[in-house]
Amino acid sequence: MTADTVIDVQDLKKIYRTEMVETHALAGVHLTVRRGEYVAVTGPSGCGKSTLMAILGLLDDPTSGQYRLAGQDAAHLRERDRAVFRNRHIGFIFQSFNLIGDLTVAENVALPLTYRGGIAKPEREARARAMLEETGMAHRASHCPGQLSGGQQQRVAIARALVTEPDIILADEPTGNLDSRSGETVMALLGEFNAKGATILMVTHDMHYARHARRIVRISDGQVVDEDFGDPMVTLPATPRAEATDHG
Repeated sequence: MTADTVIDVQDLKKIYRTEMVETHALAGVHLTVRRGEYVAVTGPSGCGKSTLMAILGLLDDPTSGQYRLAGQDAAHLRERDRAVFRNRHIGFIFQSFNLIGDLTVAENVALPLTYRGGIAKPEREARARAMLEETGMAHRASHCPGQLSGGQQQRVAIARALVTEPDIILADEPTGNLDSRSGETVMALLGEFNAKGATILMVTHDMHYARHARRIVRISDGQVVDEDFGDPMVTLPATPRAEATDHG
């Protein structure tokens, strides 16, 4: 593992057992993600993508294998340490946005900084405003999520994921609930942040969106079976001006 490696997974296995059935969701995954990379993980339904994302996001434990995040052993953290570790190292973008409905946009974005602790309220608010500026959503700071379109909510979710300056962004089907126009806006925004140095690992079943990444990892039957390298698709930058055409 090199000094710029953010994720290092070696022979990762996940077995779900019941009285009658043993299911091998992951069957020995090897995956390395370097700082600044943009990686898409794709594959058919049931191939292990979601299980891998849950383990990388410290939402589940592997049955065996090694997982190092930012140089630290993350495979078998105690439950009480997971939330702290996630908050310091991982930013999440979910298909369903997962914004809190009775908080404003600005409060949603600042929430991870509140959980981290030790950051004064004026600094939390300033950092949230800065991220909303970067995602073109500053003019919606005082609105609640229910007043936004799906595309707008996902842009707020991206701001929330980035506000803590995490080691890696985990994006789980970030365009899954969006129309094609809003999906392209979100992908352009992720591309912009990757160009600025953000490390992104995105799970998607849609090869069109997977091709926005710089590396595509294909999973089948719980194993990495193929990787493609190349330049990402060319997309228009996501700027505040995109708001005028963001209807999704």
